[in-house]
Amino acid sequence: MSRQISIVGGGMVGASLALALQPHTTRCGWRINLIEAQPPADGHAQPSFDARSTALSHGSRLLFEQLGIWHELAGRVEPIRQIHVSDRGHPGVTRLSAEKERVPALGYVVENAVLGQVLLAALDPAVVRWQAPARVVRAEPARSGWLMQVEEHGQVHEQATDLLVVADGGRSGLLEQLGIHRQVRPYGQTAIIANITSSQGHDGVAYERFTRSGPLALLPMSGGRSALVWTQPEAQADEVMACSDAAFLEALQDAFGFRMGALKRVGQRHAYPLSLIEAEEQVRSGLVVLGNAAHSLHPIAGQGFNLSLRDAVALADTLIGADANQSPGDLALLNRYFSSQRQDQQQTIAFSDWLTRLFSNRRPVLAAGRNLGLLGMDIVAPLKSVFARQAMGLKG
Repeated sequence: MSRQISIVGGGMVGASLALALQPHTTRCGWRINLIEAQPPADGHAQPSFDARSTALSHGSRLLFEQLGIWHELAGRVEPIRQIHVSDRGHPGVTRLSAEKERVPALGYVVENAVLGQVLLAALDPAVVRWQAPARVVRAEPARSGWLMQVEEHGQVHEQATDLLVVADGGRSGLLEQLGIHRQVRPYGQTAIIANITSSQGHDGVAYERFTRSGPLALLPMSGGRSALVWTQPEAQADEVMACSDAAFLEALQDAFGFRMGALKRVGQRHAYPLSLIEAEEQVRSGLVVLGNAAHSLHPIAGQGFNLSLRDAVALADTLIGADANQSPGDLALLNRYFSSQRQDQQQTIAFSDWLTRLFSNRRPVLAAGRNLGLLGMDIVAPLKSVFARQAMGLKG
């Protein structure tokens, strides 16, 4: 008898988990259901893979190599050869380079639509059953696993599953229905996301710049473009969003400087309020919470998806390594997964939160301290290497 694994959310995390499980379905006797509210367009992409970009760490490249899709992504990503960290108005600077860290690149920037196309094309429809448009209206514990009420094509039907994976994003309504609370710590900031074109291009450099309004990042993209993440105080975000393109570029130029020459063009802008969000429970009997539903981080450090990908692969490895007669929803098995990932989660969340709060603080004493830290890090090679390994998503 086959065992059901139902993944709610067919975005980057849910699709990555399905891909990691896919080769082992026959041996393990699994049937994988991918339940997604948005149907794919022409079978290749879907609206959850939007126009934004994602920074993939070097560690994520290694995982995508393991999953067998890196060869499809390699020609469609932009490598990060260097990371330049600075603080506006202060001399402290840290520079990280792929050459000194002895890796092909410190990371890569990929458009979400491209990553979505590659992930979904790699899923075998004979193995992974795609349910879309569909949503889980309700889920209740059953004798073995969970019993879901799924609305699909306008009809509601019951569907049993041995393992329910909730990966439907930071606004997961299913978590609320299940009574899984999340701790929300607002940063009082809004992220403004857009693509930028400059006169000199990026030359493979990712810039992390700390300004009066908050952290700013410009990440290298294909075609000489850069992906902008510019944090603003919530009270100022609407005003910045309402600026004309010319006024927006002028303000950005003032905050960033001329390291890429004149900023020439800005694409469509999007604004997202920022909070550190953590689910108070990530595992129950027959249930796992993944992705932004489990933890949503500030985007400036580029750690969120990379941590979620590591979680997804760790969960897959735990399920694959289970005893043949063990249900994928066995609580001891799921606790084993969570225990294996908890330290990684804690360290990554702490690193991201510390970086955000440190460089969002405008107090003079802290500003002086962090600039001494940047200068010291640029001089002391072992300290810089530790910082680089965290940024690259590598353990140890």
